[in-house]
Parts: sequence; C-alpha cells; structure tokens
Amino acid sequence: MTTIDLEQARQHLESLGLKQAVEALDNSLDTAASKQLTYPEMLADLLGVEVSARRERYLSTRTKLAHLPFQRTLEQFDFSFQPSIDERQVKELANLAFVTEATNILLLGPPGVGKTHLAIALALKTIEHGQGAYFVRAYDLMEHLRKARALHNLDRRMKVYLAPKVLIVDEFGIWPYDRDAATAFFTLVSARYERGSIILTSNKGFGEWGDLLGDTVIASAILDRLLHHSHVLNIRGESYRLREKRQAGLFPAQQHLSSRQETVLITPTTNGIAEQ
Repeated sequence: MTTIDLEQARQHLESLGLKQAVEALDNSLDTAASKQLTYPEMLADLLGVEVSARRERYLSTRTKLAHLPFQRTLEQFDFSFQPSIDERQVKELANLAFVTEATNILLLGPPGVGKTHLAIALALKTIEHGQGAYFVRAYDLMEHLRKARALHNLDRRMKVYLAPKVLIVDEFGIWPYDRDAATAFFTLVSARYERGSIILTSNKGFGEWGDLLGDTVIASAILDRLLHHSHVLNIRGESYRLREKRQAGLFPAQQHLSSRQETVLITPTTNGIAEQ
C-alpha cells in the first residue's frame, strides 16, 4: 500500500466516524504484514478494534446512566460466606430470563449480607446484554415520587423509573414512608407490572410492610403485584462488614442472635404468604 493509498484509507475511515479504526490502522497493517494475513483477515481485525471500542463506550455510558453507587460482579460474591443463598438459582437469574419475562426479584435479609451486591451484579449483567438498568435508594425514590405527585407532575417523573428494563430499589424498609409516598410507589409498581422488572432489597419481612407504608391496603396491593411474578431470596447470615471488622480484631466472635435481633422473613406460597 502506497503512502497515498494509506492516507486515502485513513480519510475514508475518518469520514465514516471510525475513530478507533483510524488509530489502529498502522498497527493492523504491521500485523497483517508480519502474520501474512489476507485482506479479509486484516479488515476483520481492523473493524474488530472499532467494534470493541464502541461496545466499551456503550457499556460505560449505560453504566453511568444506571446511577450505580459502585460496581460488583457475581464472580466477586462470596457464596461460601452466605450458605443460605442458592448459588445455582442466582446464576440462573444471571441468564436474564427474568428480564425478558418482566419478573421481579426481592432480596430480603438483615443489613450487610450482600443484597445490594447481588442487585448491582444483576444490573451489570442486564447492561452487558444491551438492556437498561437504573438504581435508586428507596428513600430517594419515595421522596421524588411524593414531591412529583404533590406538584402534579408525577407522570413526568415516572418516565425516569419506567424507561429501564430493570429498576433496582435499594434499602426498602430502612425508613418509614407516609401515605402519599406509599400511594405514589403503588402507582409505579402498577405501571411496571408485567412490563419491566424490579429488583428490590429490604431488611423487612412482608408482614411489616403495612406499618412501613402506613397503610395495610396499599401494602397488600403492592405486594400482590410484586409477588405475582417474582423470585424471593431470603439471606440469613452475618454482615460482611462486621466480618471484616471481626477479622481485624475489632469485634469478638459472633454470638447467637436473640429472638429480637433475628429478622423474620416471609416468602410467598401457593396459598398466600407464609412466615419463615
């Protein structure tokens, strides 16, 4: 290839917006010469660089739009530390059939057992497969919905939470909510029902949601929609954060929890709801 041909090829790539291919052109030509690649092989190598770069940009943009507080993968999750979790079930969820089927995932358990880690890991899997995800803490979500409802622009705000295929609602149950917030949350859950998945983490059993939301009727209506198509994972174990402090010698060995400290979790059954 002459200098003129090389420059013309570079200009064509630039005009097509293939910026990464422009930067990789010289290296691709050197590789083709050293490995005696055919023209189709060289072209495939050059375009592969562009495709990889575009995918990285896409994933980076999608991840930023998801508002994830941090990034954690399933490979980083210590299943051996939380034997109450069915590792096979979690890995099946990572195949993302729940996204296609608009099924919800509810992760229940005391603080620090890895609920948010699993939720974010599934969100990243969703993004990697070309679907949108959005993370919001329950308190912020409730406040945004309550204020939007009061200002009569709830429909506008709802679009933010209806657009992604997967909506992650984290730390549901840490704070109580007033009836206006509960009503707005019911509106959101109803709007996403059988249209998009919700991954919700909570330290409260379902039987406590009536008090939490300030209205047992609204709580029952929300649970009816969340649980109709759902996977419920009850995590019973020690906090990862406390384990790290214990290993550092800041806490004594784990003691048995008293009945007041134990978290009562509830899972759906075919006849309704049963305590675990």
